[in-house]
Amino acid sequence: MKRILLGVFAAAALLSGCSYGGVATVGDKVIVARNDLFLLGALRKVYVCKVSETGLSACNHGESP
Repeated sequence: MKRILLGVFAAAALLSGCSYGGVATVGDKVIVARNDLFLLGALRKVYVCKVSETGLSACNHGESP
């Protein structure tokens, strides 16, 4: 039973390690926050993208909106 429970927790941690946690708009730009659960969020990044007719374009990491 302990091995099954450990396997379930390991699979859940591997499958949910990275997810996009937030999106916000500021004028004509969109801020996308990628929150990961690996190493307590050590690889967290924020992207600033322009909104165009085809979707998001010109995404930059670490830019101020």
